[in-house]
Amino acid sequence: MTRSASRTREFHRTNPASSGALVESRMNDTVESVAPNAAEREIVVFRVRRDTKCNECHTDLGRGSLLRREGDGVLCLQCADLDALDFLPRGDTALTRRARKYSTLEAVVVEWSRSRQRYERQGVLVEPDALLKAEEECLSDADLRVRQRLRAALKRDELDHSFVASFVSAIQSGYPGCLAAEAEQIADHACERSSGRIGRTAAARQLDPEAVRLAVIAHIRHTHTNYDRLLTRLWDRREARDEVREDVTAVLRQWQQPRTSQTL
Repeated sequence: MTRSASRTREFHRTNPASSGALVESRMNDTVESVAPNAAEREIVVFRVRRDTKCNECHTDLGRGSLLRREGDGVLCLQCADLDALDFLPRGDTALTRRARKYSTLEAVVVEWSRSRQRYERQGVLVEPDALLKAEEECLSDADLRVRQRLRAALKRDELDHSFVASFVSAIQSGYPGCLAAEAEQIADHACERSSGRIGRTAAARQLDPEAVRLAVIAHIRHTHTNYDRLLTRLWDRREARDEVREDVTAVLRQWQQPRTSQTL
């Protein structure tokens, strides 16, 4: 038994419920196997990364070909009785959902991602008639779905505006010395959609004081200290933060006091 095969068997023994993917060295890295429960109700077809051959008809399968695993071997789509299906690439959610609904026989096409170390769906194989019916349905209500997407986008924008306004209020409540315009700037930056910043976290959504504090500190660090200049001088990020910590604390304390008391 090879070392890789041994690791494969050890993984299945210690991770029986895993849905991850494993490389099978005995198949020369052509196909990786998925754990049994990863696709209980789905036929899985693999896009090969290296040249191989069908174990039944011995047809050469070049890189990018589709095949299905059977036991310890692989089958081309013809030998696997899947050659009558059409490939539908991923990307159109409505078309894919409808095509799968109308297709009696279907398969999921996956490919191993070396960078992410996991399988990623590339599309589906569906019956041609099912795909045609799905395409006709999508064309018939395309305008409706566009309007629905627009309404959903407007709703998200409305919710975002409401959340940002609440975040501004939370900043002004905890830091009354912060100017209103600056509080809005902090909230807009921290809560920007898809930014991954502190304002998009679950804690921030609940207006958690610590999340608000972190957003305020980040703003102070970048706009009220020479932190950015230190970074351009190739300072280590942690060292740069330590260097400006006292300045950040001073501004933070000042903002925690009402502006009237600051001017006295």
